[in-house]
Amino acid sequence: MNRNVQTFLGCDAQYGRADIVLFGAPFDGTTSFRPGARFGPSAMRNESFGMETYSPYCERDLTEMRICDVGDLELPFGNTEAALSLIQRRTAEIYAAGKRPVLLGGEHLVTLGALRAALQVYPDLCILHLDAHTDLRDDYLGEPLSHACVLRRIWELTGDGRIFQFGIRSGTREEFAFADSHMALHRFDLSGWAETLQTLGDRPVYLTLDLDVLDPAFLPGTGTPEAGGVSFMALLTAILQLHKIRLIGCDIVELAPHYDVSGASTAAACKITREILLQMKGA
Repeated sequence: MNRNVQTFLGCDAQYGRADIVLFGAPFDGTTSFRPGARFGPSAMRNESFGMETYSPYCERDLTEMRICDVGDLELPFGNTEAALSLIQRRTAEIYAAGKRPVLLGGEHLVTLGALRAALQVYPDLCILHLDAHTDLRDDYLGEPLSHACVLRRIWELTGDGRIFQFGIRSGTREEFAFADSHMALHRFDLSGWAETLQTLGDRPVYLTLDLDVLDPAFLPGTGTPEAGGVSFMALLTAILQLHKIRLIGCDIVELAPHYDVSGASTAAACKITREILLQMKGA
């Protein structure tokens, strides 16, 4: 009798043979509004089996790829730095094995752990950031390690000109001014996406996708919904262009599934994840 090990749909390759490794970081210890993103990874695995492995959008199938889902990390609530360290360690192990990580969050701060590891391997790394929020506060209520500060902490590691933000429609006056001075901020929608991909060329790129970049009409199941977001098809169109760049890792964060009892938000997150994985083929 075989073990019943739940994986994201089609991501059941053996670790040794895998090119891409998916893992979950169920952490929402610094969420500033509605908690629940810790349940995102497990919900996505559960609901992914209502979806086909084949994508008619790019005419590829997950079964043609070698992706291993190694499950969720066990992260300590109440110790944010320890949780980030465990995420960093797992990501570093994946890179050391010659594979590419895909991280399911969890709140957006989990990205910091993954990028700490990625920047050790790719010091010239660029970051594509899709989000409703700037996430550029220096601190939130005195706390520098918050999902409201994650891109500020990442900028401290990369410096100017290597972070490209899209869909941003919420933040303080100071955050928008900081972004205008230190990174490429694209307000409200995904305008400039294709041009940005072209300028990135063969540079290594990490994608961090906060699902609240979508309008709440398409994805209400998130901790900090923000009206005025992009449509599902606009996001999908952008994702289908990712094969043009050298995508060395990514994360999909901030799904809080129990705020959408219909399951539509989780279904959307699963489909987005499938399409990102398929765009990583051969990168």
